[in-house]
Amino acid sequence: MSPSKNSKSSSNDQSHELQQAIKQAYNEQTLLNIIGNGTKSFYGPPAQGQRFDVATHYGIIDYEPTELVLTARAGTPLTEIEALLDEGGQMLAFEPPHYGNGATLGGTIAGGFSGPRRPYTGAARDFVLGIKCINGKGDLLKFGGQVMKNVAGYDVSRLMVGALGTLGVLLEVSLKVLPKPIHEITVVLEKKPDEAVKAMNSWAAQPLPLSGASYVGGRIYIRLSGTEGGVKAAVRQLGGEEYVVAQSFWQALREHQHEFFQDNTPLWRLSLAPATPPLDLPGQWFLDWGGAQRWLKSDAPAQDIRAAVAAVGGHATVFRSSEKIKPVFHPLPPPLVVLHRRIKKAFDPERIFNRNRLYKEY
Repeated sequence: MSPSKNSKSSSNDQSHELQQAIKQAYNEQTLLNIIGNGTKSFYGPPAQGQRFDVATHYGIIDYEPTELVLTARAGTPLTEIEALLDEGGQMLAFEPPHYGNGATLGGTIAGGFSGPRRPYTGAARDFVLGIKCINGKGDLLKFGGQVMKNVAGYDVSRLMVGALGTLGVLLEVSLKVLPKPIHEITVVLEKKPDEAVKAMNSWAAQPLPLSGASYVGGRIYIRLSGTEGGVKAAVRQLGGEEYVVAQSFWQALREHQHEFFQDNTPLWRLSLAPATPPLDLPGQWFLDWGGAQRWLKSDAPAQDIRAAVAAVGGHATVFRSSEKIKPVFHPLPPPLVVLHRRIKKAFDPERIFNRNRLYKEY
C-alpha cells in the first residue's frame, strides 16, 4: 500500500506549516502543549503552553504485509491502523490501549503504552523502527528506518517512546507488526495472591505460548496464543477452566473498562519485578504482566506507597486521580535527572514542548 502523490504533497505542506510554527515558537520562546485527540491527557501532570494541534497530520503512508512493516503519520487513528492490519491477518503486537475514542498512533507512542501482551511479545518501543519528528528549534529530523537492522550508534527513535511529547513533535512512525495468532484460549484458575504470583512466574519460565497473565478477585486469567496444537497442549498442562468471554475480559483490562477501574479512588501503577511477593499496602489489586505491572486502588499516603515500592526496587506512578498527588511519576535518582536534562536540552533547548509534562526539571 502506497500513498498518492496528492497525499504526499498535502503531508509535506502540513509538515512545513508545523515546522514554521515551531520555529516561530522557538524564536519567541512560546510554550506549546502538543496534543492530538486528547485521549491520553489524563496521564501525567498537565502541560503548560498554548494548544498545538497535530491530529490533522494523519494517514497511513506505507504498509508492506510481507515485510511486516507499517509507516503512518502520528495523527492516524489506531482504529484505522488496526483495521488495515486485521485485513492482512496481522496486528500491533504490543496491544496498545486506546483509552478513548480517537486514539492516535502519536499519542500511543508518546505515552509508551502497551497492553497485556507486553511481557510476551515486547513493549511499544521494541516495535518502533524509525520516526520523523520536529525538534524544539524547528528542525526536521529522521531516525531509524523501515527495517530491523537500521541502527548505527544510539537508537534515538526509541527515545520518543514514553517521552510524552517533551522531546519533539512526532510526524511519522514506522512499526514492526506481527501475524495474529492462529488459535487463542484463556483459562481461569482459583488462587490466593501469593500463590498466583508464584504460579504466573513459574509458567513464564516454561515453554508455554503465553500472551497474557493477570490476577484479580482471587482468579488467574491465563491467555495462550499460537498454533492450535500448541495451545491445546498448554491448556492440558495448566488445567483450569476455559473462559468463554475472554476477548471482552482482555479488552476491558486493556482499556480500563473492567469494573475494577470504575471508581474515583486514586489509581496507582506499580512497576515491580514480576516475582515480587504481594505488598503489604491497603487497597484493592489487579495484577497484570504476570505480576510486573500491578494496579493499586488506594487512599494511602503517596509517601507510604512509594516507600513500600522503592523498598523492593520498583516504581510507583499515579495513573489516574481526582486528587492532586505530586509528583505523579516516581522520583528519579540524581544521575538520571542529569541525563534527562541533557537529552531535553539537546532536543528542546528552550523547553517549549510540553513543559513539566514528565518532571518539573523538564
